[in-house]
Parts: sequence; structure tokens; C-alpha cells
Amino acid sequence: MFSDGNLVGDGSWELRVLVTDLRDEEPRTLRVKGDTHIGGVMLQLVEDLGISMDWSDHALWWPERNVWLTRTRFTLDQYGVQADALLFFTPVHKMLNVQLPDRRVLHCKVDFSIKTFNSVVHLCKELGIRYPEEISFCRPLSNEHLKQNYTQMKRMGQERSEIIRGKSPLPPDTNTFIATSQSNGSMYSRHNHSTGSSSSSGSSNGGERFLCAPIRSPTKSGISSPMGSGGSGNGDWNSNSGYNNIHSYSPVLGGINDFDMDALAMSPPPLTSDLRAKMLKPKNLMERARMNVAWLDSSLSIMEQGVREQDTIFLRFKFYSFYDLNPKYDSVRINQLYEQARWQLLNEEIECTEEEMLMFAALQLQVNLQVNVPQPDIGLDGEDDIDAALNDLQITLEGSSVNNRNMMHSPELSESLRVMRPKKFTLKAFKKYQVTCRDLYMNFQKSRGDPESAFSISLKGCEVTPDVNLSQGKFGIKLEVPGPDGMSEYWIRCDSEEQYSKWMAACKLGSKGKTLADSSYETEVNQIRTFLQMQQRAPTPAINPSAFEITPQDYVSPRHIKKIKSKVNL
Repeated sequence: MFSDGNLVGDGSWELRVLVTDLRDEEPRTLRVKGDTHIGGVMLQLVEDLGISMDWSDHALWWPERNVWLTRTRFTLDQYGVQADALLFFTPVHKMLNVQLPDRRVLHCKVDFSIKTFNSVVHLCKELGIRYPEEISFCRPLSNEHLKQNYTQMKRMGQERSEIIRGKSPLPPDTNTFIATSQSNGSMYSRHNHSTGSSSSSGSSNGGERFLCAPIRSPTKSGISSPMGSGGSGNGDWNSNSGYNNIHSYSPVLGGINDFDMDALAMSPPPLTSDLRAKMLKPKNLMERARMNVAWLDSSLSIMEQGVREQDTIFLRFKFYSFYDLNPKYDSVRINQLYEQARWQLLNEEIECTEEEMLMFAALQLQVNLQVNVPQPDIGLDGEDDIDAALNDLQITLEGSSVNNRNMMHSPELSESLRVMRPKKFTLKAFKKYQVTCRDLYMNFQKSRGDPESAFSISLKGCEVTPDVNLSQGKFGIKLEVPGPDGMSEYWIRCDSEEQYSKWMAACKLGSKGKTLADSSYETEVNQIRTFLQMQQRAPTPAINPSAFEITPQDYVSPRHIKKIKSKVNL
């Protein structure tokens, strides 16, 4: 039987689809069946539009269930789509304002249909940041989030909105698992119970399920697309947070292709006091713990968690276990990591003592003062990584080509050193020994040719600890040698920097199973000498701090500034 040109009674029904690119258009009505697959629906819609353009970046979004219909081989029945559903045909890549750890904001095109973890991976690839599994997205928070738990604030906001304008849509909640025991045990049972609709994908077991994906009820004020700029205000977490106006909160850099990515490896200029005052500053442990509610669920898409086009979202390091930090490849990653640690300390998101805060403030000051000082270039060595690894292997196996030592003669060190074997409840002082280091063994004699006082230790596998104090002229080495009765401790005291450098290098190589004939011995000695020279006080400072204007608020948190001022006043 035909009615209005359509065959009635064949199991087909009308499906409404709104094309978000055509903002002033009404939803399109398509004649579909329950066994029609999602790809066929999109093909039928494009043919019905008759507009010649690239639709490959578009997908179907179901706002009522808050889910993407990305599996094109699934049918409408498998997704539970029925005649009362309204679908959006919208691009999956949308513009998003991403605030980096250094508080600069980028306009990025992000895929809203894939998992949050995959979105972070793609974004980090464009930014040149390795190991994106350490990073994740988090939503901007307001002061209300710190004063009470997220579930309590959600309940209070819902009650307030119900009083003002009737029933309000539920805000997205991806941080709590809600147990539901409805007659319909499907993952959409809560929504169906509230709207009175039924789903063909529901199960009849009536068992209890746990919901993780945010569920949102449909709005009753007509059809409003959540794809527009700045969100639609339909219960989005970002609509009332006060952070949508990024121009008043962070410096905006523009799009990814509009500036040089090397700029991310340099710290931005200091923020003004107005911008700094808008940042969250937790006051106690409870508020610091509540800040973790901002993290997005990595297993859901950002669209399913309430993020809309042109919203602001934060990119932060989530897991503080950093793998393979290499200045040659990770300049952007290291700088962003430093900036995040800096702002977390200044905003008191991380608890620290006064000594730790002052130490980090001194490091910050040195970083800022060393910006204009020429730094060694790491990347222009003209040597490939594979070639460098092969050269290191050749040196390890054959020795250096510039090594002029006689390989038939085993080198040794023999000097007079002060040695002590510390024991409990003894006040023994250092005694002079004639010490000889040769072939992974260190021999001790009170005098040359005295076999009665001779003893030796094996350096292989021992623990070497420096004990140096340049101001007191102390150059010591602590050795912990493994033995049948446990670790035996030996303290060795040198007389000069030159003597300390030689013996310290010998002990380090010996603990690794290398003798003095190894080609890396001279390199180790030079490195120890350089390290000791760096610790010596320079006659005149290389950089005069009085020539720079230093603002304490840029280096120390407000709480510690108050403590220091109170001590000064006393």
C-alpha cells in the first residue's frame, strides 16, 4: 500500500537528521528501516542534500544518548535508534582552545569522535611531544569545585535549576559510577526511565549496571545544536565555569600552523597580576584532592564528556613518571614539564616545605637569567644516532683510537692515602696506607714490602659514594664492598682535587667491572674535574642579579611570602 508516494507496511519509518553545517535548516527526514546500517543512512542523507562537498569528515551524533554512531556497519536497531530519535550530522574535527602547561592557549583542530587518549596522542604529535601517555586533558574548574564534592555540587545545581526553570538536563558525570536497578537493565536504562522511551538494545535480565558515560536528557526548548561556538548551555560543564573567555585568562597564540613550534621550548613572559589572580589556589589537602575531578576519562571521547566546539580545555601531565627525557628531542616536553611544576608550586597545588620552595625559586631565577646566555647546541653534532651507538660499541670492545697506552702493560695507581674502616662504638681515626689499584683490586699496605699488614678488596660490584666538601678541603670516597658477612665499609681520604679525581674515576670504573686500561678512564677523570670546578665559588658573579627586576610573586607562592615577611618583621 502506497501513501504519499511511500510504501506503508514494509517496516520503514521516518528518521530526523539535522545537518549542523546548514545552521538555518530544519532536520531532514529520511525513510529508513531498523536493519539499515549507519553508512547507508549517511549515504542516503548526502544524496538527499544534493550538495557537492567533501562529507568524509562528518559522522552521526546522537545527543539524546550522548554517543557517536561511528560504527558504520552497525544497524539502527543495534544502536537502539528509533523513530523518536534526532541525530546530528556534524564534522568530527572541531576547533578547540587548548591551554598548554605554560598557560598559553592554542587554537587546535581536534577529533571529537575518538577516545580522549587518541586525541591527546594526535595533538602531542603535532606539538612535537613524545610519550603522550604521560599527558591527558582536564576540564577547567571554578572555585565552587574546591568547596564541595562534585556530586554534591551537581545535585545542588540541579535542584537550583529545577526551581528556576523546571527540569534541568543532567550535567555530564564521568568521575562517578552510578548503580542503577531499573526494570530495563541496558546501559541507557536511566535515560529511558526518565523519558519513558524504550530501547531495542535493552536486555530483560533486570540486573544492576554501572554507568560511566555521561547521560544527558533532551532539551525541551526546541532543537538547539550543541555544535555551535561556545557551547549551547545545555548542561555543559564549561558553560558556567568562567573560563570560556580565554583572552582574559591566558595569552592566545593562535593556530598550530600560525607560529613556530620552537617557541614552545621557551618560557613565555610572566603573566600579569590580574591573570594570576584568576587561577585556582587550593588552601588545604581536601581542595587539592577535589582538583582531580577535572581529568577527562581516557576511554570516552571528549564530545561524550561535555566538551563542545570552541570550548577551553587544559593539556596537563597526569602521570609523574617521565620516560627517556632527552634534551635533543624533548625540548618542548621538558619546558612544558618545567612550567607545569612551576605553576603548581606557585598556586600551591603541590605541598612543599619552605626550604624546597626557596630552592625551586633559586632554580627558576637561574633559568630566567640564563635565557640570554649562549647554550651549547645539542642537535648539531653531525652524527647520526646509529653511528654514535656503533662508535661507542667499537670503543668499548677495541678501545679508543687515540689511546697510546701499552696494551701489554696493565696500568695501576699507587699513592699514599688515608684509610679508615668504620666500626660501631669505635673512635678510630684515618691511618695512612700505601694503596695500589690494579686489575679491579685495591691493595692496602702500611708500608711498601710489609706483607703482614697487607689486605685487598675487590672493586667489582661495590658501591661508590663521594664525600666532598670544597669549603673545608675535604675529598673523600666511601666504598661499600660486598662480602660473605654483608657489606664492608671503607673510607678513603685524598689530599687534593687531582688525586681525588683519579681515584674516584678508578673506583667508579672498577665497580662496573672496568680496569684502568679502559678507554673511558681519562673521560671519567675529566668529568670529575669539571664537576669540582663548577662547585668552586667564582671570584666575580657571571650574572649580576641586581641588574634585573625580580618580582617575588613570580618565584614564591603567596603563603611562603607571608611567612618570610613575618620572619623579617620579627
